[in-house]
Amino acid sequence: MRPAPLFRGLVPALLVIGLSACASGPSAQSPGSDTGLDRMERLTLNANRCWFKSGDPAFADYSLAPELSSFSGKPRFLLVPKGKLEARPLLVVEGRSGSGHVDTYGPLLNEPVGSRLGADIRRWSGGDDRCTA
Repeated sequence: MRPAPLFRGLVPALLVIGLSACASGPSAQSPGSDTGLDRMERLTLNANRCWFKSGDPAFADYSLAPELSSFSGKPRFLLVPKGKLEARPLLVVEGRSGSGHVDTYGPLLNEPVGSRLGADIRRWSGGDDRCTA
């Protein structure tokens, strides 16, 4: 049985998350520290849970494409047209290693769902993992 398109992209990302947790022991970071990758992992999981797994109709036409294992130091996730993971991104949510700053850009921000996207990402970046404000 082949995994659904959403899970095809999410499974490798979750493996990267799990392997990175194994590779860095508890002494690698001080308690409470938040690297760009840590933040983007949390944001990606929140986006998947709140926008896709919840069945939210506002996101029915999109797929989540995590790109957390970036050698550029900018882990990110994308929203692309549903089932077209190779398509031009409609939304990019990008972090920076060693920074709590998150950049968002793409044409979806100018659509009706754009204010919701911005509010969710700001809330999650601040540490509140709830799906709604």
